[in-house]
Amino acid sequence: MKRLSGLRLQVEDPKMLAGFYADVLGMEARSEGEAWRAGYAGGDADLILLPGGSRAPHSRDERYWKIGICLPDLDIACEHLRQKGVEVSAPHQFRDIGYMAHLHDPEGFAIELLQHDFLGNRPDGAGDPALPLGGGAHVGQITLRTGDIAAELALRADMKLLSVQDVAEFGFDLHFLGFTTETPPDADLQSLANREWLWRRPYTTLEFQHIPGAQLRDSPAFIGLEIS
Repeated sequence: MKRLSGLRLQVEDPKMLAGFYADVLGMEARSEGEAWRAGYAGGDADLILLPGGSRAPHSRDERYWKIGICLPDLDIACEHLRQKGVEVSAPHQFRDIGYMAHLHDPEGFAIELLQHDFLGNRPDGAGDPALPLGGGAHVGQITLRTGDIAAELALRADMKLLSVQDVAEFGFDLHFLGFTTETPPDADLQSLANREWLWRRPYTTLEFQHIPGAQLRDSPAFIGLEIS
């Protein structure tokens, strides 16, 4: 079966950025010629950091948005980052979607940390303070923006739609697709029952933030996805 195995980004300093993902976020990093690959062990996607980019502000009208790192204990993860001197937002339960926090890497790329369980649902002993980010982290989502979700779903007909999450108060909805034969717990893809299940999947999903009718520009750094 196919899998979403990588996100290609053109960056200013691939070696330095790969070091950040290894030293701070607990990924494994290795060089591939002038590029660097950073990722967790397992079937989730790696970051493929290519040379030739420039450091520039990222805006909300770009197609590429962020990666999401899913993990067992968000509070341990945030404390780990603070001890490393990394600025990270306070953990919070965002609506009925997830318990999350946000940060940026040294070149300004957005990272979302997302706990497997909603606030108040985390089992005791879910994370290990001795491990980077509390252990058990994986790249759960690669997030792109779109103004036309029907067109995206047609182009990704080889992927299964796993969850649809309405965030109407902020003017968008979220669609999660994966290369998988798994079936979500609830046949209603908008069901809350599917969300914590989704954050535990060991593979990376492709998330679309759908802003109906939005006119988006190409992200200079986003080169594409690796599917293997």
